[in-house]
Amino acid sequence: MTDGRTTYDGRTARKRIASPTLAMLPRVGDSLSFLYADVVRIVQDDTGVSAETTSADGDVTRVYLPTSALSCVLLGPGTSITQPALATFARHGTTVVCTGSGGVRCYSATTSDSLTTRWLEHQVRHWCDPGRRLAVAQRMYLMRFDAPVPPTTPLNTLRGLEGQRVKALYKLLAQQHRIGRFRRNYDPASWDEQDPVNLALSSANTCLYGIVHAALVALGCSTALGFVHQGKQHAMVYDIADLYKAELTIPLAFSLHDSTHPEAMARRSFREGLRLYKLLPRIIADVQSLLAPEEAEPLPDGHHVELVNLWDPTVGSVPAGVNYAETSDPHEGDNSGSSVGPS
Repeated sequence: MTDGRTTYDGRTARKRIASPTLAMLPRVGDSLSFLYADVVRIVQDDTGVSAETTSADGDVTRVYLPTSALSCVLLGPGTSITQPALATFARHGTTVVCTGSGGVRCYSATTSDSLTTRWLEHQVRHWCDPGRRLAVAQRMYLMRFDAPVPPTTPLNTLRGLEGQRVKALYKLLAQQHRIGRFRRNYDPASWDEQDPVNLALSSANTCLYGIVHAALVALGCSTALGFVHQGKQHAMVYDIADLYKAELTIPLAFSLHDSTHPEAMARRSFREGLRLYKLLPRIIADVQSLLAPEEAEPLPDGHHVELVNLWDPTVGSVPAGVNYAETSDPHEGDNSGSSVGPS
């Protein structure tokens, strides 16, 4: 388990100085703080929530977790968590995500009721307006290829430009690795018949999707409301993952063109590469930049909100827990009556 300074290996229950890993994520945009743990048991006791490991000799190593300072906990393989510990995370507004080894792949996640809807509202506002949706797609293209396009560029033209650039990248990498002509092919029905590059690329992309999924869940965004992709629950995951394929997964796949087990090698190599990529905080920053480029600084109240507000079509947001019934009696209309919204 990693807390950003030291690592507690659950298999040996001994403390050692850790090298930088995905687990050592710093506090990133909007006060997000992540912690990754594997091969530990997370329990609640009278003191707080702790991660426990037991050595072969029966000695227990216990590390208490800063629950109030965590926005997201990634639970890797070999991890168990008790109901009281999970309830404590919920009370502190901590999102809990079940992931694969090293934080790769996302299997399930909880969503705290204190998680702000700020980024979800930004996402929906852009998604439901064709003009804004196109603008986000254009920012994605600029982020991927560092090549701006005119604001009037339609989406079908963007798709064509993207296809040309990716095809050119495939050709360049194929020449560098001397593997002849390459064509991207993903066919689950004939998986074993595909060439090593396609197998490695599909495997590495799946790992990338998991990391993006975890980041979107931690932000409170919808994984289903994509700007380029649509029609699937992971449409936004595919959108954001595309930002990094040309840099991360595609070169990796071509480097494994002569591997006898390209899928397994791609997963391991991608997971090891995360020590250098620091990908999770980068995804958070990129999503925020795409959805609210005008907001350079996070809100001062941080990532979580304590109270829910009410929507108003004129002013945007008004306090909940207030009786808004019109009355001429100055003694009426306070919060002691039936209020609108949670109290």
